[in-house]
Amino acid sequence: MLYGRETELRLLSDLVSRGFEGSGGALLLRGEAGIGKTALLRAAREAAVTRGGRALSALGVQSEASVPFAGLHQLLNPVLLDHASSLLPRQRQALFAAFGMADGVAPEMFSVGLASLELISGLADEAPVVLLIDDAQWIDRPSSEVLAFVARRLEGERVAMLMAVREGHDTMLNEAGLAEMQLTKLDDDAAAALLRERAPRLAESVRQRLLAVAAGNPLALVELPAALPGDGSVPRTLLPWLPITRRLERSFLSRASELPRPTRTVLLIAAADDGGDLAEILRAAEILAGTALSVTSLEPAVDAGLIEILGHEVRFRHPLIRSAVYHAATPSGRLSAHAALAKALAGHHERRAWHRAAATPGPDDDVALDLEQAAFRALTRGAPRAAAEALWQAALRSRPQTHRGRLLLRSAEINFELGEAVTARGQLAEAKSAELGREERLRLTLWTEALDEESWFSPERVRAFADVADQLAGADSAGAALALKALWPLSIGCWYGNPTEETRGLVVKAARRLQRDDSEPMALSIAACADPVGEAAWVIDRTSRIAPGAVDDPAEQHALGASLTAIWGFDLSWPYLGAAVDGLRQQGRLGLLGEALASQAWAAIPLGKHRLARAAADESRRLSRDTGRPRWAYVADLALATLASERGEFDTANELIRTTEAELLSVGAQSILGFAQFARGRHAMVSKQYNDAYEQLARVLDPADITYHPFVGYWGIADLVEAAVRTGRKDEAERHHARLTALAEKTTAPFLVAMATCTHPLVVADDQAEPLYRRALDNRLLANWPLHRAQLLLAYGRWLRRRRRILEARRPLRAAVESFDALGVTAFGEDARAELRAAGEAVGRPTPSTADSLTPQELQIARMAATGMTNREIGTRLFISHRTVGQHLRQIFPKLGITSRGQLHLADLGGE
Repeated sequence: MLYGRETELRLLSDLVSRGFEGSGGALLLRGEAGIGKTALLRAAREAAVTRGGRALSALGVQSEASVPFAGLHQLLNPVLLDHASSLLPRQRQALFAAFGMADGVAPEMFSVGLASLELISGLADEAPVVLLIDDAQWIDRPSSEVLAFVARRLEGERVAMLMAVREGHDTMLNEAGLAEMQLTKLDDDAAAALLRERAPRLAESVRQRLLAVAAGNPLALVELPAALPGDGSVPRTLLPWLPITRRLERSFLSRASELPRPTRTVLLIAAADDGGDLAEILRAAEILAGTALSVTSLEPAVDAGLIEILGHEVRFRHPLIRSAVYHAATPSGRLSAHAALAKALAGHHERRAWHRAAATPGPDDDVALDLEQAAFRALTRGAPRAAAEALWQAALRSRPQTHRGRLLLRSAEINFELGEAVTARGQLAEAKSAELGREERLRLTLWTEALDEESWFSPERVRAFADVADQLAGADSAGAALALKALWPLSIGCWYGNPTEETRGLVVKAARRLQRDDSEPMALSIAACADPVGEAAWVIDRTSRIAPGAVDDPAEQHALGASLTAIWGFDLSWPYLGAAVDGLRQQGRLGLLGEALASQAWAAIPLGKHRLARAAADESRRLSRDTGRPRWAYVADLALATLASERGEFDTANELIRTTEAELLSVGAQSILGFAQFARGRHAMVSKQYNDAYEQLARVLDPADITYHPFVGYWGIADLVEAAVRTGRKDEAERHHARLTALAEKTTAPFLVAMATCTHPLVVADDQAEPLYRRALDNRLLANWPLHRAQLLLAYGRWLRRRRRILEARRPLRAAVESFDALGVTAFGEDARAELRAAGEAVGRPTPSTADSLTPQELQIARMAATGMTNREIGTRLFISHRTVGQHLRQIFPKLGITSRGQLHLADLGGE
């Protein structure tokens, strides 16, 4: 019985019940040591198993936290071999590679996450599943990332996940946005009842003293009475000024100190071990003791209530017991225990490396090289964070004159690729004072400059960077590729920032020198982002000569597509972004996929592919938050806000813009404020607030404004010109159009050329406009910009009606209505309808597309299912389980007015 936990038990019971009913979820239990987290997990297990469910458990162990995927393997191992055959081959391979059970290409963490989700979801097809993770603060980082991935995708699953975290510890799970339950101490009545049940014969004075000492901690109320001497007095080890954890540890140690010496030896090995395997523990204990030992040597510890032996597994009854035993040993005793375990684990290379490291009091190059091999294995298993940590630890155990600098440099490079810029900078700074070869010293300088944000704005720093890049490139082609990779973030900084023209030119020249040929994708991407105005024409010309399939690396496809978007080549970027999204999806590279989807969404908006834009932005915001890239989530949110405005969902648009802008300001992401300002201007434009639209859009092009971003500013240039005309700002309209025309001629960017064509009739004298309207509408260039062509039709029809050419006005206005309806841009559609009615033609309300009744994810699923893809195949593409796909389809059918999957091809699923 759990005293004083009625509310908590009820909440856990509700979560387990929801899992049984197919609407699962996850909950994080948080509290101090001994507060009852483990007991609540046990209660949840019993409740699930009693109802016919299956429970899978994992326990975090501090010494295990460096072994990649150890916690996940512990959780899934009982069902892995029997159920892995149900997975798709690629998923099975990813899971086995992560666990070191198969060779192959290193899996992306999210491929492992999806495989784990599918395995668990498949189990739930047989019976509901409860996942229980205790001491989650000590679960290794790769496993924590997978568990967070799974936890966020349990809605609609017959799965409940419960994780317990000790107060004061941060884990990856803290960042997953999961619901939390804070466990507090027991109230006085519950504490007294628990103590009375566990120690009914205590004298009243002793009882009151223990209640005061335990302070409502359940474990203390259970364990401290066992530490009382035979006369029932309270020993000095229970003095009230000690923290509760120290009092409990002393209580456990008082029992451990009375055990036979062989038992204490085995107990220390078990505390230092990261596996819990009985045979392994006994083998290491024999090495440490120098004599043969058997399972009987552990029986006194079992009798003392310190450990349990379950089959071939040794478990401490509580993590505090493990901690107490381990930290009570002398430093030399702990070193010896790890050394013994390292010898006993000769066939387990990664675990052996970490125990050797724990057994080494000072620098040891042999141990460092062992850890380097562990890092290599972590990379092959798809755990780059674990690899970076292993290299870092290896560097700490190396001498400065041997391997330290090289290991720090490699760890920093991995952290750079993971986006851990602060960690990487610190490691590079340490590597400076270590011994490095010439090429390594060049790489160190290169990455130091690449990670120094001042390099984005200082010509001197860029010049120094370029010099180092040239030297690296002179060594071999690999050096040139590395230098281009390091130059890419500098070019991105140039696009988002406002460096001098000299800085932009230096970055471009460096890229040109490093390129293998004129069509080098990374060199083109760097040039486009570093100097969009100066390099757009060259990049567009070079890109037009690249065969569609010539760039086959999804990362390069994304870089090239995003760069073409950066120079207003939205139509040119489209095939590259589409290929990048497909390729990154197949590779399971969710972080970069989130970025590519955000780029695709913003490219789709001016191209009039609104439904696809909405689906891409919706998926991007979810994946970007999943992968810890909130800035890309903000960019996706602002794309959704823009689309909401165009659909006439003004409240939704306003709320998205307001919350996103507040978040951008709070994290100091001022470079993205231009996107927010563009969204505000677009919102004002479609809601006919032309004065506000002009002021909002003009701010993005004002160098003195905090939202200044000239390249984003020109995305809204057509609206800015029209808003100026509609508010009587004739001079400003002409000035902005002249700037647009000059920029279009210099860059040859298709979007800018099209916008200059669209806005020209708006800025000339009224009697000169008609031939310009006709010429623009006849221009085949506008075929790629259906939304802007529809706006031009609306403007022309309005111009004709204003000149009382009513019959002539109806044709362009009718075409505008049809275009806006097809695009789903209801706000402009209503404006066009009003003009058509004013021209004397009755026009009905648009027939809503059934596709618009679906959420973006539902629309994706419906379209995939209509092509014949199975639920598992769809789930693999969208990184959700097959059960979740099935649940979505059950919600989709009634919305589309159909009853089965076979009817999907008959449904209206909309265009792009």
